This record gives sequence, structure tokens and C-alpha cells, in this order.
Amino acid sequence: MKFIDTIKNVFKIEELRNRITVTLGLLLVYRFGAQVVLPGIDASKLSEFAGKFDAGGIGGLLNAFTGGAFANASVFALGIMPYISASIVVQLMQIAVPYLQKLQKEGESGRKKINQITRWLTIGICLVQAPSYLFGLPALG
Repeated sequence: MKFIDTIKNVFKIEELRNRITVTLGLLLVYRFGAQVVLPGIDASKLSEFAGKFDAGGIGGLLNAFTGGAFANASVFALGIMPYISASIVVQLMQIAVPYLQKLQKEGESGRKKINQITRWLTIGICLVQAPSYLFGLPALG
């Protein structure tokens, strides 16, 4: 009974209800996008390729991080990996780069600038990873 009451209370708070709705909507869009195969990819060869992604190998790990989109050669095949990579790089650079050290000590404004740098680096990583992914699938084209 207490769990049901808690769920009812969640939907009474407008901001929380909106956040949950947006989150569920984004998850739905991602799941649909994970099923959309990139143009020019042969579906029969794709199923053979997807069979090679066992749970224990690196392919299985990549596929897990992308929610199955990597083995499907989908629109969202890169998943969150470029952002994770950029975040790690920026965190490591905060130790070595004086400008980033200064930003780290500035508080909220510095954190916002570091987040912006991370997002720009994510775009750069995507610009490298996306063509690499596409050229790595020549047998499927």
C-alpha cells in the first residue's frame, strides 16, 4: 500500500511528473532509433555480424553500452561512449593543464565551463568515431 501511495504522490508533483515524462519519452525515442539500421547496410549480413557479438567479448561490451544499437548498425550506434571518453579525458587533463585547474577551483562557473569543454570534446570524438565505425563495416555495405 505504501508503494502505491508513493507512486500516486510522484504524479501529483508537476515538476517531477514532467521530468519522468520527458525521461520516458527520450528512452522511447532512443529505443526506436536503436532499431533503425543505417542506410546502405545489408540486413542479411547484419544478422551474421550481430551473431558474433557474444556476451563475453569486447563486442558484447560495446553492444551493452549502446543498448544493442552497435550490433544493429543503428543510427544511435555510438551511444554514450563518446561522452564517457570525453569526460575521462577532461578529468585527466584537469591534473596537467593549468587553465583547467583554475576552472576547477572557480566553483559553479568553472564547472559549467568544464562541462562545455566536455561537450565540445564529445562532438570531436564523435567526428572521429562515426567514420571509423562506418568504415569498419565494409562487408555490410
